[in-house]
Amino acid sequence: MAYDGSLVQGYLRRAHETDRLTDREKHLVGLAVTLTRGCQVCTRGRIEKARAAGIDDGVLNALVEVVAAVNAGVAAATARESFPGAGGPTSAEACGELCSPEATGGR
Repeated sequence: MAYDGSLVQGYLRRAHETDRLTDREKHLVGLAVTLTRGCQVCTRGRIEKARAAGIDDGVLNALVEVVAAVNAGVAAATARESFPGAGGPTSAEACGELCSPEATGGR
């Protein structure tokens, strides 16, 4: 059976219809996600759409720097947590109350 992307496309279309984010914010969030996921084709398309919407390269470069810094921080924290006994805090210590069932709604 061939892949049918219509469900995903419909979901994305409905998500972009929200009036709670500006078009500029939607472009920047979308670009941040494609950068994080590592899709060069999608990233290129998002950059072209952002430029067409009037977002200048200074803002786009700042976004790339923030995305890279956040991803580097997550990668470093993940690596530290993956080495039990290496002197880093345990998951429970590092997460504390933020990961409690009450704070996460039972997730």
